[in-house]
Amino acid sequence: MRVLTEDFKSFPMGPFPFDREHSAMGEYHYYPNPGYCGQWFDPIADWSFRGPTWVISDADMDGSRCIEQMRLTEPVQKKAVPTLRAGDTMWTDCTITAKVRAMIAVNFSGILFRYQTSMMHYGFFLVPGGVEVHRVEKLERTVIAHEDVQWDEDEYNTLSVQLDGNRIRCYLNDKLVIDIVDSRYTYGCMALSACRPARYKDISVDMTDAQYADYCARKESWDKEEKAARAKHFGAKLLKKIDLGKFGAARQIRFGHLTGTDEWFFVMCQNQRKVYKDRYPVISCMTAVSVETGEVLWQIGEPYDSPEIEMLTTDLPFQIYDIDNDGFDEVITSWDFKLMILDGRTGQVKKSIPTPLNEADPKTVTGLEFGKYAFKRLNVDAIRIVNVSGNERPEEILIKDRYSRYWIYDKDLNYKWEFSKYNTGHFPYSYDYNGDGREEIFSCYNMVDSNGNLQWSLPIDTDHTDEIIVGTFGPGQEERLAIVSGWEGFMILSKSGEIILRDINGHGQRISTANYCPEREGFEIATTTFWGNNGIVYLHDCNGKEIWHQEMKSNGNVIAPLNWDGNGKEILWMSAHEGGFDGDGHRVLVLPDDGHPEMCTEVLNLTGDARDEIVVWDRYSMYIYTQDGEAAKDERGTYVPYKYPEYNSSNYRGEYSFPRWVK
Repeated sequence: MRVLTEDFKSFPMGPFPFDREHSAMGEYHYYPNPGYCGQWFDPIADWSFRGPTWVISDADMDGSRCIEQMRLTEPVQKKAVPTLRAGDTMWTDCTITAKVRAMIAVNFSGILFRYQTSMMHYGFFLVPGGVEVHRVEKLERTVIAHEDVQWDEDEYNTLSVQLDGNRIRCYLNDKLVIDIVDSRYTYGCMALSACRPARYKDISVDMTDAQYADYCARKESWDKEEKAARAKHFGAKLLKKIDLGKFGAARQIRFGHLTGTDEWFFVMCQNQRKVYKDRYPVISCMTAVSVETGEVLWQIGEPYDSPEIEMLTTDLPFQIYDIDNDGFDEVITSWDFKLMILDGRTGQVKKSIPTPLNEADPKTVTGLEFGKYAFKRLNVDAIRIVNVSGNERPEEILIKDRYSRYWIYDKDLNYKWEFSKYNTGHFPYSYDYNGDGREEIFSCYNMVDSNGNLQWSLPIDTDHTDEIIVGTFGPGQEERLAIVSGWEGFMILSKSGEIILRDINGHGQRISTANYCPEREGFEIATTTFWGNNGIVYLHDCNGKEIWHQEMKSNGNVIAPLNWDGNGKEILWMSAHEGGFDGDGHRVLVLPDDGHPEMCTEVLNLTGDARDEIVVWDRYSMYIYTQDGEAAKDERGTYVPYKYPEYNSSNYRGEYSFPRWVK
């Protein structure tokens, strides 16, 4: 039974779809590469190469088509190798065949099998002077078999892998060259992979009748299981649709109560990118809109409709919060080199000061483009509301540059202190770690006390922390920090800076924690990857031990805890495209097929029944979904979990949802 075949004749000539910007959009947007992909998916996001990775070609001049890998890559740790996957990860036993022409005998070119993610698979490769089988497990690439054999760079060589349980037979041009046993991976799809230009054609995957029957039975069982799991959750129904006119944007949005009532509003900001790529974005238009009516409450600046509006891959500096405790939310923002507090009802400026002067030696400023200041004053990257003075409620404002420094101001915009050491990360986390009533600030790898003094630093000085969460994740534990720090990995830390667990499982991009598996002890921790090996979602137990992994065939997975059913079991929300998954990895929630946008998503409680709604939008329209049924009565009361406050919103915040029942 042939379960996959490919001759590439259904493709147009030219590049396989790729990200022409090589941008960070896919960190938190569903932003697919435009074009026809057929049955293939490219799971690698690489900023270091500006052309296409794969090209459809008729270079053989014989009427056939091939696909050619175009990048020059070294198979080193923390560097993804070009990969193109196809098929079903539920495959187990099968025979995979491809004609491969390695254009130069350097490193390796070949086919991957039992492929679960771009970091977990086997490979059968042409290598200089022979062939090899590799086993890849996260950062470890192990050669588990090598055979000296001749092959020709000027010719296609037929590679074939026969899989039968833990036995792996590899053939070169119909000759058995490797016959081994290895039990690490028992299932997975197939992929193409090469470190140097290589051509592939005439690809097929075959199963015997018995193998195919076994595959179908397992797939049917999983589908039945998933259908039963989906039936335990409410479906999604459209609550409302809002036209965003010309003021729409990507994930530059904040929610709050601007008029002092329970009515929800959102503020959406457009931007202009200045100087270099997205390192110096400035707010160009700010629009406040009623969630209830879709009507504009106020607007500052001139809106305009352009794809450029979508292409911002950073935060913009604004939050919604009642900073002066007068019963009305303000908008705290930075615009035109001023730090400002706006009246949430009108958008009028209540208070304003100039942003700090750029006086530090440029050599000491991490991430400063070209090593030079572009402006006299700070172009603010992000804002967070903090409480470093021990007030009854947060009343201070943290502002930061892109990667190096942050400053603290009080509610009247009086300067308090500033801090800089190596890197700020994207969004510092403020929390009362020592119980003295005042918040300390964890930023990148540095714990800073409420007076701006460094308490401790992790022994790491590369990359930076992308997202942070804090909590008591398991019974008997003290509070811990859980972070994802790019290629420095997923880490669980004590409050004193001890690294309790570290797993470098890709470029860690996002993190969340919730009661995804109530039958397990404590709370589960989800992480996902972006740069390099893109889209791998891991679910870990309360101690950081991996429960399962899945490579999503899309980017933009926000892995947000979704209180959908009100029963204490959270759904892991990915995106409007992928939907929501339960703690067993089943896809249990999908949005209606009603033409909704897919680029951006957020989850929050907008209707007041304690359960979350799902908001999805692009620059044209916003759709809001709610449950298609009422939550069942529960003797414990109403499930109202502790979640990240909306007044500290960011594209770089870890998400948490800790149980709370209210009677």
